[in-house]
Amino acid sequence: MCLGLLCCVVLFFWGAGSMDTEVTQRPSHLIKGKDQKAKMDCVPKEGHAYVYWYRKKPEGAFEFLVYLQNQDTMEDTAEFKQRFSAECPQNSPCSLEIKSTKAVDSALYFCASSQSTVLHVSSSQNTNSPWTQLRKSVVS
Repeated sequence: MCLGLLCCVVLFFWGAGSMDTEVTQRPSHLIKGKDQKAKMDCVPKEGHAYVYWYRKKPEGAFEFLVYLQNQDTMEDTAEFKQRFSAECPQNSPCSLEIKSTKAVDSALYFCASSQSTVLHVSSSQNTNSPWTQLRKSVVS
């Protein structure tokens, strides 16, 4: 629920800053009003062709948003398709953009990169997923 001008979206970016061997995210934080665009950049580790974007809301678990290989979107979510865009232009930082911010967008946003793909589990709620089966076998 928004209260006039007091409604804003606060976005934080994990690991923002600059290190030679790490993923770099910019800016370190971003405050936007409702219905504004919000854009964040990610510089993947040199030589990494795969970029992943996740977010973590204060009350929730990590949520997968999108993964890209070079300039191509390889996998994304329904919410991503409706309200977000991402790109990884050659020789430029990758970016994630929220087209029109809402209060529910307040979260930590994470960018990761890798040289090759990794197992991605869409939902831990799926009882037939490999992740759930692995958790059951470890807990048992």
